[in-house]
Amino acid sequence: MTAKTWAYEDFVEGALFDLGSKQVSAAEIIEFASEFDAQPMHLNEDAGKASILGGLSASGWHTSAMFMRMLCDAFLLDSTCQGSPGVDQVKWKKPVLAGDTLTGSLVVLTKRLSRSKPQLGFVTMRSELLNQRGESVFELENSVMFLTRDAAGSAA
Repeated sequence: MTAKTWAYEDFVEGALFDLGSKQVSAAEIIEFASEFDAQPMHLNEDAGKASILGGLSASGWHTSAMFMRMLCDAFLLDSTCQGSPGVDQVKWKKPVLAGDTLTGSLVVLTKRLSRSKPQLGFVTMRSELLNQRGESVFELENSVMFLTRDAAGSAA
């Protein structure tokens, strides 16, 4: 097994991470909604236009899932991540419409070692997705648990 690149020690308060970009298609909005959030504005362009959202729009849960994929691809899959104890805050600020391009970033707010498990650290992050117009469409704040480099090395 190869050691993961990102361990607790690698996160610095104030550090900014680029999560890349993702274009959102009508087909994926409909596919996600068909299975998980089958409200009309997520399934049909005309219903979306008739709603306050202004067009076929991704479910907030779909937006969250797209964010998670971007986070995984940016660094999480190459880290000592042990999961998250939960989400402190999530905001779906504007509709994510078919054809939008989302760009993600996150900033490290705080970090601390666990008192009961010193091989484990908590990194609190604030993440954001912007659309192609620079409008904030999604915000999330949560803590993520990472093993220390020594603990990760001994697990390999």
